[in-house]
Amino acid sequence: MTTPSLQDGIDKAGSPVNLLWQPDAEPWTPEVVEREYTGWRQEQRAWHEGVALLNLSHHMFDMWIEGPDATRVLADHGANNFEKFAVGQAKQYVPVTRHGHIVTDGILSREAENAYVLSGVPASQHWVQYHAEKGGYDVSFTTDPSSAFRPGGGDPKLFRYQIQGPLALDLIARVFGGPIPETKFFHSTPVTLDGRAFKALRHGMAGQAGYEFIGPWEHAEYVHEAFLKAGEPLGLIQVGALAYATPSVESGWVPSPVPGIYTDPELAGYRAWLPLFGIEGKRPLNGSFFSENIEDYYVSPYELGYGKMIHFGHDFIGRDALLKAKEEAGLRKKVTLVFDPDDVRRVLGQGADAGFVLSYARHRVETSAGLAGITMQTASIDPVGTVLSLTLIDAAHAAPGTEVSVVWGEHPGSGTDPEADLGFPRIRATVQPSPFDRHARTEYRRDA
Repeated sequence: MTTPSLQDGIDKAGSPVNLLWQPDAEPWTPEVVEREYTGWRQEQRAWHEGVALLNLSHHMFDMWIEGPDATRVLADHGANNFEKFAVGQAKQYVPVTRHGHIVTDGILSREAENAYVLSGVPASQHWVQYHAEKGGYDVSFTTDPSSAFRPGGGDPKLFRYQIQGPLALDLIARVFGGPIPETKFFHSTPVTLDGRAFKALRHGMAGQAGYEFIGPWEHAEYVHEAFLKAGEPLGLIQVGALAYATPSVESGWVPSPVPGIYTDPELAGYRAWLPLFGIEGKRPLNGSFFSENIEDYYVSPYELGYGKMIHFGHDFIGRDALLKAKEEAGLRKKVTLVFDPDDVRRVLGQGADAGFVLSYARHRVETSAGLAGITMQTASIDPVGTVLSLTLIDAAHAAPGTEVSVVWGEHPGSGTDPEADLGFPRIRATVQPSPFDRHARTEYRRDA
């Protein structure tokens, strides 16, 4: 039996939006790890005020890209600077379509001269592999899916543990018997623990200090226990799946934007190559913002804040479109909306999760003039005392302090006017910068 493709799914549904639209879809949270260890409020506060341990081992796809053409295939299909990409460095990989829409980013680590690991949501991995196979590049691929999709179950190839918060460096010094070598942001340094070799990637979340420790799974339990034991005197908190899904709202990273791949006739072969039961065919759309046109959900890397990562010193798919977009007005701005606490209580209440809110829905953001933007991710942030929403908004309404309202509800989808007044409640909100966290906004990448 032939496995259905993404194009098969679109054809059967009648449109990409019909395929993806799922009102009231459950928000994604990482698999395997507990939803909460000590409670989401305490876990959020740990990386703001103390020290937190996060297990990232299970929810990302990893793809090893190796061979003489590894750099060339990545550079031909991504907007990043590969002239300045050291072994041991990581970058947020930015692949775009020929029209300049993001495919979805990933974390790309250079392991050797001709070897990389691309991690995260698999859409960017699919993009690179398809074009490598189509273009005849001399490169090989090895993929380790997330634990939810790994055939036959089994363990990941790599462990990933983040140590974050104001006391992170104290904990790391306790584990390794002293400070590890000073490392630039998004660069790694090799470390050993009782003869076990792995690496430390300088990485923060929501602007806090910390590292991500990455190594072979055979050392996972030993390394995990070492951090737990050394962290007891510091009040180390393990972070569960609910709290883990929230810091991107503060740090300004938009998780899993809609890939701009569903409509271009030149990508018909790509859609036929992609499986229906993958990220491109199953990541749901929902919320109060609805459009029959999937292109209304596409985003530019400039809107996501990736402009500084784009390097025009080489040719790549989408280069001309990005050059044109750089000069155009009308691109939306990424901002943080701070929800009015009284409206949060009135509209969202204090449900079974003691007030926890998490949504990846696209909700309408309005002013008195009408639609002004759409939310990309919304979450309760306990240290802030309310709900924040990472949002793309028209430049005219992006100034800090601008007052807007968020339409909170689930449009039923096709068959109902996208502009229909469905009686959804409004939540007042105030525009603030993104990243919302001051440290993330001003110093995060200073030594990158």
